[in-house]
Amino acid sequence: MTTLRQAEGPRYTRIYSYGAARGDLVVPNDDLVGPIDSSDEWIRQRTGIVTRTRASHDLSATDLATAAAEQAIERSGIDPAEIDLVIIATISNVQQTPSMAAVVADRVGANPAAAYDENAACAGFSYGVTQADALIRAGAARNALVIGAEKLSDIVDPTDRSISFLLGDGAGAVVIGPSDEPGIAAPVWGSDGSKADAVGMNGTLVEYRDGEKVWPTLRQEGQTVFRWAVWEMAKVARQALEVAGVQPEDLALFVPHQANMRIIDEFAKQLALPDSVAIARDIATTGNTSAASIPLATHRALEEHPELSGGLALQIGFGAGLVFGAQVVRLP
Repeated sequence: MTTLRQAEGPRYTRIYSYGAARGDLVVPNDDLVGPIDSSDEWIRQRTGIVTRTRASHDLSATDLATAAAEQAIERSGIDPAEIDLVIIATISNVQQTPSMAAVVADRVGANPAAAYDENAACAGFSYGVTQADALIRAGAARNALVIGAEKLSDIVDPTDRSISFLLGDGAGAVVIGPSDEPGIAAPVWGSDGSKADAVGMNGTLVEYRDGEKVWPTLRQEGQTVFRWAVWEMAKVARQALEVAGVQPEDLALFVPHQANMRIIDEFAKQLALPDSVAIARDIATTGNTSAASIPLATHRALEEHPELSGGLALQIGFGAGLVFGAQVVRLP
């Protein structure tokens, strides 16, 4: 009997570089409060958001993804032709097909890389990193480009008090490749579909087509999501530290999904993070960008604090599904 040959890859992987692109418009709270009968003070107190970035009409999520990818590739030192896997985490590709990833792969010079989009909402970037790490170590790819890209302003109702004021537009990207030492720890990831109604779209495209509902937009049950994030996700974050063999004091940076400043602060308290650990708080000026929030927040932290380079970062994403994903990574 003929024995099949299976691929074998490197033992370890790491993140080589980060790239970022934010929407070209800075939108302060005062621009959004009218339709939701609210105030700048209320939004700041409830979320910590002062402004958020959004993309103008002709700037797409694919454009943002391309810009972030180009920066990550340039900083990685990898020839784009050597990238053979492109994964984009997104919930806001307004075309069901083709994938955003295939288009971006071609734009950045990675054609004919394997390319696909994945939808794990705000945990999408963590899922993408997990997939890239596993596929490279399995020998299915050599170098991967992982992007979180969102134009959430396309799928938000400005009159919705549950989520409209939270959302921003942007993309964050990383290049991942082989390493001589471990650079991406095992993930703690999963889902709880019993809470699927807590965050998501308020209708389907079929209902929109048939005139039964207007254009589907995001909405959420704020208190349900807040309680789940604060209590259940703190447990996941601790598990991610445990499986990585890391203590809180070993971290240089903590990067939670930028959902709400109150959630971020509660996380830090529950994890008992020492003062030596920097905490990403990009939400204040970028807003909640779903799958893009972790790479955008990490990119900003590295730009503002280059001394974090080479340190360990705990990242955790969580959102619609409900889904979650966390892992410790070595910063480039």
